[in-house]
Amino acid sequence: MVEFLTSDDWLSLIDSTLGTARAWTLLARTIGLALAITAVALIIGIPRGVLLGKTAGMGLPIALLVHAFPLFMPPFLVALGWFHLFGQQGALGSENSSQLFFGPTGLVGTLGFAFSPVVTGLTVLGLRGIDPSLEEAARSVAPPVRVITRILIPLMWPVIALAALIVFALSISEIGVPMFLRVKTYAAAVFTRLGGIDYAPGEAFALVLPLLGIALLLLLIERRFIGRRSFTSMGIRSAQGSIFHLGRWRAPASAVVWIICGLGFIPIAALGLKAGVSGFSGLNRWLGDSLINSLLVASIGATGITVLGIIIGHRLARRKRGSSFLDGVTVLAFVTPAAVLGVGLVATWNHPATQFVYATAAIMVVGMIARYSVIGVRTIAAVLSSSSPGYEDVASAFGGGYLRRMSRIIVPMHARGIFVAWLIAAVFCLRDLEMVVVFYPAGYETLPIRIFTLEANGPEDVVAALSIIHAGLTAVLLALGGFLLRTRRRA
Repeated sequence: MVEFLTSDDWLSLIDSTLGTARAWTLLARTIGLALAITAVALIIGIPRGVLLGKTAGMGLPIALLVHAFPLFMPPFLVALGWFHLFGQQGALGSENSSQLFFGPTGLVGTLGFAFSPVVTGLTVLGLRGIDPSLEEAARSVAPPVRVITRILIPLMWPVIALAALIVFALSISEIGVPMFLRVKTYAAAVFTRLGGIDYAPGEAFALVLPLLGIALLLLLIERRFIGRRSFTSMGIRSAQGSIFHLGRWRAPASAVVWIICGLGFIPIAALGLKAGVSGFSGLNRWLGDSLINSLLVASIGATGITVLGIIIGHRLARRKRGSSFLDGVTVLAFVTPAAVLGVGLVATWNHPATQFVYATAAIMVVGMIARYSVIGVRTIAAVLSSSSPGYEDVASAFGGGYLRRMSRIIVPMHARGIFVAWLIAAVFCLRDLEMVVVFYPAGYETLPIRIFTLEANGPEDVVAALSIIHAGLTAVLLALGGFLLRTRRRA
């Protein structure tokens, strides 16, 4: 076991693992791929965010939701759908398309497109947070294109920087897509030493050290250059901001946006066609308990994330002492590559005294809360920042304690925003693959893990059907959330 190695053994292990050019070359290549994926996501996401956020197109709010849906799917499933289109045996495939798809180009294109909704969504929020008076003053003396490139985009650079950081962190953590497309990455190398044919846990522990350094660097960038500026940029300053009227170009522009947004559903449709009747008829044999495990882990994990979000997010919104440190911890956990977090959880909980956690679904819940707590904290902090603390001050003056203020004032007043935080956290827990695949206990595999492990040797139609089940489950969860929010708004 790794924990019984002496200090000399550790130094020798680190030297043999990280003292070679092979490891650093692979790390540099992985960083280059992550930067390329981030660039593609920015190139796709920023123009689309501007169109969706600043034009009076037809049905663009719905188009934004359509565009965002693939983000809530495991990227591995999206890649699987593209494979059934552009693989050698795919509907649109050939030998040339297959060679292009199975390589760095396919990896960058697949993940860049899959992660672009992060940029699009944050761009829309950033545009809505700009003071309309600044925009109106610029529009009085400059054409729309110049207003967008010289005024709007520079004003919301913290939001764009935050989007780039999120995409880079997700890209460098991804395991499923690189392994499926046969592209060697650093995170995949760590995974294979924990659960693959190259099993060597000691080497895995040594390999995560450079990734931990990258995580600390990302945290430093977020703290130094983004931080609370992203809160300001994403704050809704007006109920109705100014928009650009497209005139006779409204219909063509809307059609183009809808086509681009609809591209995300093409791989899902390809999976449905591949599944067919035979795939769905064989689900009972192959599904097992994976669907129940996914729902259980996601719901409990999202609840824990929301509770932490209420506690830490409230302190962050009110700028309480220590809130910045706690927020930094949650950011560090998110930007830390999933392989590092997985190795850390293995080292922490894989002991005889803690098997009641490590050998059950509880370890997956712990991992989910650790990685995605920033979603609850940042979402709830943004919600609470929009309200006055006066209600709490009055309650405190009349003897209302902390728990009473939270349960009687904060939570009921912001129930809708808190529910949104729970919903987003649940969807991200449901889609997680790259972290839990490192340490999930036997018999507790989630649906993404089930699909990932079956892909190599399972029936293709059944694997596609399982992927559609995951997409349908995600759609139902989002639709239910939207329905409840709409009902509460009417009430």
